[in-house]
Amino acid sequence: MTREVAIVAPTASGKSDVAMAVARETGAHIIAVDAMQVYRGMDIGTAKPTTTDRAEVSHHCIDIADPSERFSVAEFQRHAAAARAECAAAGKSALLVAGTGLYLTALIDDLSLPGEWPAVRDELQREPDTDALFARLESLDPLAATRIERSNRRRIERALEVCIGSGKPFSSFGPGTAAYPSSSVRQVGIAWARATLSARVEARVHRMMADGLLDEVKHLAATTTMSREARQALGYSELLQHLDGRLSLDEAVAQIVLHTRQFAVRQERWFRRDPRIEWVAVNDDPVAEVAPKVRAALEST
Repeated sequence: MTREVAIVAPTASGKSDVAMAVARETGAHIIAVDAMQVYRGMDIGTAKPTTTDRAEVSHHCIDIADPSERFSVAEFQRHAAAARAECAAAGKSALLVAGTGLYLTALIDDLSLPGEWPAVRDELQREPDTDALFARLESLDPLAATRIERSNRRRIERALEVCIGSGKPFSSFGPGTAAYPSSSVRQVGIAWARATLSARVEARVHRMMADGLLDEVKHLAATTTMSREARQALGYSELLQHLDGRLSLDEAVAQIVLHTRQFAVRQERWFRRDPRIEWVAVNDDPVAEVAPKVRAALEST
């Protein structure tokens, strides 16, 4: 019998390390549930598994779109469904390594997703004032406005696009406050103390820079016209601003650290809403402290 377990946590928590350790022992495949690891060539900044890891363990939903493409939740839903079917057909359990909460919800809860209205989107993107857009969202869909940070322009635009295009509240398409149905997918969360995770974020950003993130961004800028979604990825957005002369390199790196820390807080806030997640408090080594819980979940699901 094949089984599925999701490993959820904010960025820099050690999800991939835990998944690799469990996959080596159990033969499970790994399905990446990450909005930016789908893009080819965006490797260092998205913390993709290494080529060695991918040769050792089968990975899915990585490198399935070009950075020039707009990639939607619905497209991820289709790719991930195919990956799950492939794992089941091969008799392999699957570890869902989840950093993008909406993608995980779309995958395990069969989330109903709205369509797209490009003309509406283009009109919204021409509005320079993000606060004005947020005020409009508060008027059209107060519930959605409480769930979206007023600085998160991309999500504000998407919510307004759906409200205007469909004539229905954006929040009507997503999970409600109690919409956490029972699922065959067990979820194990990695919980770090906030200060410790903050330090891990900073260390990882500096490690990415040492590994050549700036050169990766330079190559992307020179060889492709990145989509708006790809350009907004953490690390890429700030270094593109550096290449445009708007930030010094030190300023760009500091911004990456700050924005990644803020993103980690938002991720944790999203995951903490889900009462189905079984959290494991980690003090030092996520593999030693979390992998046994994941293995047990695979065996008991």
